[in-house]
Amino acid sequence: MTAYSHVPVLEQRCLDLLAPAISHDGAIMVDATLGLGGHTESALERFPHLRVVGFDRDTEALNHSRERLSRFAGRVDFVHSVYDRIEEELAALNIAEVHGFLFDLGVSSMQLDKAERGFAYSQTAPLDMRMNATTGRTAADVVNTYDERDLARILRVYGEERFASRVAKAIVREREIQPFSTSDRLVAVVRDAIPAATRRTGGNPAKRTFQALRIEVNDELSVLERAIPAALDALAVGGRIVVLSYHSLEDRIVKNAFRVGSETTTPVDMPFIPDSDKPWLELLTRSSQGATEEEIEANPRSASVRLRAAERIGVAA
Repeated sequence: MTAYSHVPVLEQRCLDLLAPAISHDGAIMVDATLGLGGHTESALERFPHLRVVGFDRDTEALNHSRERLSRFAGRVDFVHSVYDRIEEELAALNIAEVHGFLFDLGVSSMQLDKAERGFAYSQTAPLDMRMNATTGRTAADVVNTYDERDLARILRVYGEERFASRVAKAIVREREIQPFSTSDRLVAVVRDAIPAATRRTGGNPAKRTFQALRIEVNDELSVLERAIPAALDALAVGGRIVVLSYHSLEDRIVKNAFRVGSETTTPVDMPFIPDSDKPWLELLTRSSQGATEEEIEANPRSASVRLRAAERIGVAA
């Protein structure tokens, strides 16, 4: 089996935040985005009584993590599922509550490094981008069938692309000549649609388009909007959740979900907070945290990371 370079993002910081919740006998952690298993491997090494439930929609990633984590047989449950199915999958494993959740969002190292998966705009590859390569529409399906308005919308919203309308118009024009099938042609069309002055800064001009297509193909934001509340519901009192996100749309969803449990609507001049309105979640990070210069140097993929963490301190009303 091919070995992939994989340095877990903010590994020690994640484990330090989770440690008070998952270091005891019988602790259960859910790695909602198992990938190649780097975070989970370190957690299993550091916490000898920990059991991990690892979710991933990518069958290839699961196969690699099974091999990597084989020495921890009996302590890991591998779940081929999207992480918004937390409630159903935990019920199937007879797990009533979880002590730690870890979400490392976005695309994995393996998906980026393997050209044929089509995630990387720097490599010529089929326009696929499916995290579960066995089902669903591909990026080629999106660029070849969506109308111009819908293409512009996903580029603007998911890719935060200033020139979304220009790029969408160029894609529609070019696909009438020949449908898109590979990443290099899409990169060229996007580059030509963006003004030259803008192309000179900010890296590859296709980066935002590829991000938008990946999010659309995998329904990432809708899945995340369902998954974080489901994880919080499954979290034991005293349990902790850590989320690593890589762009503002993901981070906003996490921030809003945490806010629901950590704030009260009781006016500040009230003499007491009713039990029904007491916060049941405590923020462990007051705002999102980025990587340090040392962490970025050690792992360049941590450059855009935003970390948020919280602890469940009570029961939701």
